Amino acid sequence: MKKKTIFLGAAAAGCAVGMALPSTASAEISDADFSSLTNAIQQLQQQETQDQQTIQELQRQLGQTRHIAASAAQKAQEAQTAASSAASGRSATHNFMLVGDAEVQFGKYAGQHSGFALADFAPIFLYRANDNILFEAGFDTSLNSNDSTTFSMSFGQLDYVLNDYMTFVAGDMLVPLGTYNMRSAGWLTKLINAPLIDDQILPGAEIGAQLRGSLPINDNGAMVTYSVFGVNGPGSNKTDPVDNVGDLDTGANVGQANQHTDPSGGGRIGWFYPWELHHDIELGLSGQSGQWGIIGNHLWSAAVLDAAAHFGPNIEVKGEYANTWFGSDDAGMVHQHGWWVEAAYKLAGLNLELPVVNDVELVSRYDRLNDGQGTKTDRYTAGFVYYFTDTLLFEGDYEYCSSHGPAALAPNDFLLQIQYGF
Repeated sequence: MKKKTIFLGAAAAGCAVGMALPSTASAEISDADFSSLTNAIQQLQQQETQDQQTIQELQRQLGQTRHIAASAAQKAQEAQTAASSAASGRSATHNFMLVGDAEVQFGKYAGQHSGFALADFAPIFLYRANDNILFEAGFDTSLNSNDSTTFSMSFGQLDYVLNDYMTFVAGDMLVPLGTYNMRSAGWLTKLINAPLIDDQILPGAEIGAQLRGSLPINDNGAMVTYSVFGVNGPGSNKTDPVDNVGDLDTGANVGQANQHTDPSGGGRIGWFYPWELHHDIELGLSGQSGQWGIIGNHLWSAAVLDAAAHFGPNIEVKGEYANTWFGSDDAGMVHQHGWWVEAAYKLAGLNLELPVVNDVELVSRYDRLNDGQGTKTDRYTAGFVYYFTDTLLFEGDYEYCSSHGPAALAPNDFLLQIQYGF
């Protein structure tokens, strides 16, 4: 029994030793593992150092950015202050502009010799005092048939912008009866002579005051335009107290005191609607009425309907109808009326890829006038415009007139003109 106990104890001791030996072997670390662990720790330390350097660089750049932003804000504030000071002052360097046009004509009229008919320089001076106050004046300097030089003011007006939708105008203004009178600058018109109604029965510029502006209808550019004005109105070209038909002068009161009891008043309402690029229509209705003459017992009144349309970049059609009536001592009530329609087509629309042809625009106009004093005129005009540039134009017109009455026009004429707008 004792031997058995000793044997069992020895066996248990052997098992314990056997179990302890593997545990001790598994706890040992090789040199390769230790070296790899050391390298990993060193890499982490290097990465931490690089991260610290990156953070410091970003902090430095942030400081520079803040400094630049502060400097820019200071400069912007200084610029705004300087701009405010300039707007409130009288600096002419950035607020004055000279525009206008110059033209030379060569013509052949029926019954006359051909020759150079006109040399004209028409500057327009624009001055902007600040965001709200503007002044504009247009002049005509011309030499007609080698005669003495003439210098006259076409218009001169002060504009005060009340808001985005209304401007107050005062001075020698272009009267908004129709649209041709407002857009008759040389580089805007495509035929050399003005329509008969604008040249003979409607006033050009008159002294007075006006409120004008526009109201948008939608975000596509459609708008309603308006104008309400009061002016001296037409007067008499004589000083005697008789108001006969031949005494009426639609420009007689310009630059003079009002000759009659009450000034004249009028206005225009217009509608502009574009439906896509280079496609739009404009309609307008305007009128004016007031006393004329020395005595002031007679009224002069006018009503004008205007229309214009663009059907692409190469097609334009426009026209006006005017009806005027006035009282007189010798002929009673006199009625004058007329109209014109004009069409233009740019040959670039043919897509011929020909340089000379692509720079040509063909224009035609028909206009009619009954002056209420026995003269009736029908005029047919065919012409062209050659565009050297957008502002340097060469124009040619042939006009045929069928005119009968005491003030009949020449039966035909041929005109050439070169003009430059600036």
